[in-house]
Amino acid sequence: MTQADEFGEQLADFVRRVAELKAARSVPNDNLPTVLDAAIFELDHVADQLWPWYERLATSGPPAAASADRQELQLLKTVYQRLPLPVALVDRETVVRRLNFAATTFTGVRAGYATGRPLTGFLAHADRAAFRTQSAAVARGEGDRSLTVHLQQRPAVPVRATLTALRPSNEPRTGVLVVLQPADTRVPAIGSPVRPLPNLSETTRHATLLELLDMMTTALLTAPADEVLDRAARVLHGRFADWVVADSGAARLSRTTVLGPSEEEAATVAAQDPVGCPLVVEAARGGATSLQVRPEDPGAFGHDASGAPVLVRADVTSLLCLPLTAPDGPVRGVLTLFRSGARLAFSMAEAQAMDMMARHIALAMCAPRQGAGLGPGR
Repeated sequence: MTQADEFGEQLADFVRRVAELKAARSVPNDNLPTVLDAAIFELDHVADQLWPWYERLATSGPPAAASADRQELQLLKTVYQRLPLPVALVDRETVVRRLNFAATTFTGVRAGYATGRPLTGFLAHADRAAFRTQSAAVARGEGDRSLTVHLQQRPAVPVRATLTALRPSNEPRTGVLVVLQPADTRVPAIGSPVRPLPNLSETTRHATLLELLDMMTTALLTAPADEVLDRAARVLHGRFADWVVADSGAARLSRTTVLGPSEEEAATVAAQDPVGCPLVVEAARGGATSLQVRPEDPGAFGHDASGAPVLVRADVTSLLCLPLTAPDGPVRGVLTLFRSGARLAFSMAEAQAMDMMARHIALAMCAPRQGAGLGPGR
């Protein structure tokens, strides 16, 4: 291990210890002096050891062959990025370190978004455990592996993932190089998008949201207070979300409306107790909106009667969980939206618009209006 590599590991250890110290700020006041002593010790470590070490590395100068090595490394990076096959470099926990251009097109995920996130998050839930196990085995030096997986955006299409160990010169540990190829020759070529992406401008998307807001406002103004939540759910179902789950109540939540792809599927989720859905319980207690893309925890929305996680059974690729908070403070209910399969994930703009609609729904639920229930023309 070179001096630079050793310095990098020492610095990484220091960053981890600082994170632990930050987390320790919530300890009782009696224990704070101990935490303060540890923080001062870490600062001394930086001043006395890490900083002089850095100065030595900075002033020592690169070896004679460093310039040629940099040119060679740049060439290899260019080859990697321009390789026509989708290729990803991950660590033993499948966290993405690099993603080439072909892989971003093939997976439909931007390199900047994927980097630092587990590659398993972009796979179907059923394939994640196997992919993690095989990646760890390859990183341990147990030989190359190959397995068939499925991308969340296109779960019906089998993808062949070939894994091989790779130790880049600038990486402290062995990584795993993953090559993705369609397992079915009938799949479109790599250069074509994996799923049809809507070619909509920001203006069009904004107009779509405005239309949804208009429809929601009309529904809230014309619905009796006891029908507001159900009416709002029906406005959102289909055009905005594949699933809409509405839970009402303050001290005790009860499931009032479930709209899904079919009545049979909706009935399964309707039979759930909201108390068994961690996302719903957290929203009801904390009153905070949750936006998740490719949810990592399959049990976040509880399980159905057979014990299967709802998020896996519904093939949820993104979700919004919104507390319905009244102006005076209490949460009147929780509204949860799912998008499944190849549908485009919820965006931040959509989440912000839904957060505003959730407040309006809560206001309509707790403020009965004179003449409510009269539709247009009456």
